Amino acid sequence: MVLIYFYFSSFSNGKAELSTGQRRVTVQKGPLYRAKGYPVSIACNVTGHKGPSEQTFQWSIYQPDKPEREIQIISTKDRTFTYAFYSLRVQTGDIYVERIQGNSVLLHIGKLQPQDAGKYECHTPSTDGNFFGSYSDTVNLIVIPDTLSVTMSPQTLNREEGESLALTCEVSKATTQHTHLSVSWYRLPEGGGNQATEIISLSKDFILIPGSSYTERFLAGDVRLDKTGNTGFRLSIGRLLPVDQGQLFCEATEWIQDPDETWTFITRKQTDKATVMVQPEDRDFQVNISVVSSFAIGQPLRLICSLLSKSKQNQRLQVVWYLNDTDIGSIDASGVLDLKKDYEERANLGELQVSKINPKAFTFTISSMGPQDEGVYRCEVAEMASSHTDFLGRTQTKRFADINIQLRKPTAKNMELSMENGKRLVWEGETLIFRCKVNGAGNPLSVVWRHIPVNLQQPELIGSLETDGIVHLGPSYKDRGNRGCIRLEKENMTTFRLEIFNALMTDGGAYECKVTEFQSKNGGLSWAQKTSVTLNPLSKSIGSFSSLPLHRIAEYSLEGALMRLVTVTHNGTVEWGYSQVQWQKKIRISQSSSHSQLLIHDATKEDTGIYQCQVEAYRRETQHTYGPTRVAAMVVSHPLGINITLPDSQLMVKSGSQVQEISINMEAEIKCSIISQTKGKIKVSVTWYFLPLSGGTSWLKILKTNQDDIVQYGDDLHTLRRKQKFHSEKISKDLFQLHILNMDNSDQGTYHCTVEEWLWTTGGSWYKLGEKESEKTELKLKSIGSKLNVMKTNYTVTTPEHKDVAINCSLENPGNSESLFSVVWFFKEEHSGVTILAEMQHDNILKYGKEEYGEKLHCYRSSAGDFVLKLQSVEMTDSGTYWCNVEEWQLHANPSKWVSQASDESGRTQLMVLHSEPTFSSRICSSSLLLHVLVIYPFIIFIPLLIFTLYFYRKTKKFSLQSSKAQKEKALWVDLKGAEGNILNYNGYKSDEKPEEEEENEIN
Repeated sequence: MVLIYFYFSSFSNGKAELSTGQRRVTVQKGPLYRAKGYPVSIACNVTGHKGPSEQTFQWSIYQPDKPEREIQIISTKDRTFTYAFYSLRVQTGDIYVERIQGNSVLLHIGKLQPQDAGKYECHTPSTDGNFFGSYSDTVNLIVIPDTLSVTMSPQTLNREEGESLALTCEVSKATTQHTHLSVSWYRLPEGGGNQATEIISLSKDFILIPGSSYTERFLAGDVRLDKTGNTGFRLSIGRLLPVDQGQLFCEATEWIQDPDETWTFITRKQTDKATVMVQPEDRDFQVNISVVSSFAIGQPLRLICSLLSKSKQNQRLQVVWYLNDTDIGSIDASGVLDLKKDYEERANLGELQVSKINPKAFTFTISSMGPQDEGVYRCEVAEMASSHTDFLGRTQTKRFADINIQLRKPTAKNMELSMENGKRLVWEGETLIFRCKVNGAGNPLSVVWRHIPVNLQQPELIGSLETDGIVHLGPSYKDRGNRGCIRLEKENMTTFRLEIFNALMTDGGAYECKVTEFQSKNGGLSWAQKTSVTLNPLSKSIGSFSSLPLHRIAEYSLEGALMRLVTVTHNGTVEWGYSQVQWQKKIRISQSSSHSQLLIHDATKEDTGIYQCQVEAYRRETQHTYGPTRVAAMVVSHPLGINITLPDSQLMVKSGSQVQEISINMEAEIKCSIISQTKGKIKVSVTWYFLPLSGGTSWLKILKTNQDDIVQYGDDLHTLRRKQKFHSEKISKDLFQLHILNMDNSDQGTYHCTVEEWLWTTGGSWYKLGEKESEKTELKLKSIGSKLNVMKTNYTVTTPEHKDVAINCSLENPGNSESLFSVVWFFKEEHSGVTILAEMQHDNILKYGKEEYGEKLHCYRSSAGDFVLKLQSVEMTDSGTYWCNVEEWQLHANPSKWVSQASDESGRTQLMVLHSEPTFSSRICSSSLLLHVLVIYPFIIFIPLLIFTLYFYRKTKKFSLQSSKAQKEKALWVDLKGAEGNILNYNGYKSDEKPEEEEENEIN
């Protein structure tokens, strides 16, 4: 008889818990549910054993219909252990044991059958010296039917590159147990390879996971997996690429959670395959360059570089412009403009512009051509790789086109230089008048006058008159010019006049007029002509003048005050009135013996007034020409009122309204058309305005192109990124265009332009003639299905001073997990404007409206859809209204970038900060009077009192010591007296008898 002892320390959940050091056999927790026809693996482990490290494992089953009958399946040691019922399956490998370690194995059944259901026992024969512990463990295996269905019709699809593809597979199950499904799409390469590439999967935890080679396209939204209805799973590829060609199929897997909380697949099936053929797109292209120009100096040049391509895709293009093989500027595939230094300076001055006018056309524009702009221009266009299988930025194709630009040679100009009345012989003291005229000029002119004295070869500079009307006198003529003896004038657009009053003998000789036609700001062509004049001295003409010399004075009245304008004296000297120097540039006086004429060249509004002429006749008292004179007569003309009016503006701008819907991340174009303009030297300025769709109450100024074609950005564009989005282009003199690059949610709203007409006067000022507004254009983003909703609840928060306050901003539904959010916090104090406090961008970068705000504010995100603005230690000035604006951002495809999709504002939070109640100590500290009365004054009184107390204490103590000492001495004297009463002292007296002197001393 054999006795077997089992020792149990305790029981838990019906199983014995063994003591440390005992053998213990365990299998995984059950019951286990597995589907018919699919594999199962059951783990068994033994611990606490003795003997060899590699233990023997034996597997048996107890079927439900005969629960007491053991059917031996397989052993790791004994091949005869298997019953005949399982022998064939063990021999074929359908059932086998995998040893994980010496004390751990897995029982594998490759294809479950209904009769495999039952209780499985794992037994380990003893290798110990005695029996101590457990030697087997069991688990129930339940075989359930396979109810998984995965279907998709076999098909062959022919597509072109760039087209879309959508495939749907139907997946269903009828398992009574709680199970999960996972669905995956795969592609087998063309040619029938065995290695399938995963496209995208929906895991059993309902998470979308793209395949490694499709990750970038998934993030860009080009590859999607959507559930349609109860059983449909649709694969969508927005833009097919050649690499997508092959056999596509869907695979579904059914998962169940075992009692040990691990998930195990129980069924898996694939659909029939759909063959997808992708025809590669012809990506080759040609480049054509055209020109719009009159090829004249000073005229604009516009080069248009066009792409001729059969591709239907939005190609990522980069353009580089060259002049005579020198790189002058480029626009990369992302739209970034890069100009070389000289050309960047011209662009900043509004003289040059490089832009992209549509997806397949680029322009290079020079507002005013010069000689330096001649040469061979090359437009080189490169397509940058956008395929997700290629490295981003790699060049795929590059093409170029050339064009030779040469300036048209100007026609010869006819130039005339003459003297008034054709006189070449002039008396000393008379006036020299030269006229210089250029026929056929069509551009601004400047003139330079030079004098070549008699018997000299080196010319002297008299002066120059610039295109802007500014006069520069030469060094030798400045003094005479200041006295009014030299005058340079412009009679009209092509005629110049030089006047020299009181000619001197040294003024004889040759005179040269050199006229320059400015066909660009950098210069132009020049013409020169000479004439000569001879002067006779007055000494030869004494007595030949019998007429009275006249002294003429021109006066004018402005706003009631009569002021002297200019005086031409009897000897020909021109004297300008006080503060009338500016008139010298625009006034010319011609006179004879009987009349005088005042000509105001290019009159302006400032010249309005009342003019009078005063004539004085002088009589010489001697016959000598330079003898003394006196006034013989004086007469004043009647007043003449001159009123200068500006021309009426004929400006008309196209009006009305329209709505444009633009896809996100695309370019928008808004036109401003001028129907008619005032004729003459008129220039226009164009200002663009924007009224935001979200919360905008006033029009924001975007940019202004002034009458000098200088672009000025508005103060409302706070960031460089906002400024770079807008670009103004002058298509023609009647058409302006505003480009808005990479449209996003913040660009939605209404746009319009304001056109102003300006008149330039010779006085150096601009006059505004008229102003008109254009039609209003509303820009909207095409719907993308995004619905951002921020809670609109209004709150009122009351708090005492010096407390912390948290203001919340919450989304009603955070929505798409692919979205990121940015938030801007606003504050409005009563009777003041709106202040931006802080901004948390979608990439979590935090920016404050002012640097000092960071010390008081704390902006953070408490959860996926909740934002918090925390105000630390609030003060009375923090009272006001707070709210937030949330923007939703998503990664947009081709090229991938974060783009604002939608925005919404929260409700308002009214914060009221109350005065805090002062404490006793704070009241004392806040009042200087209380502080002195209760603290400082008592302290001042206490110090003398303390000193007096210490002094009194010391005096009392000293007096007490002296009194005590006296009493002791007195007591000693009494004792001696009583004891020695009958003894005589050394003087022969008794002790109680004192001499008279001693008594007196004692008394004293």
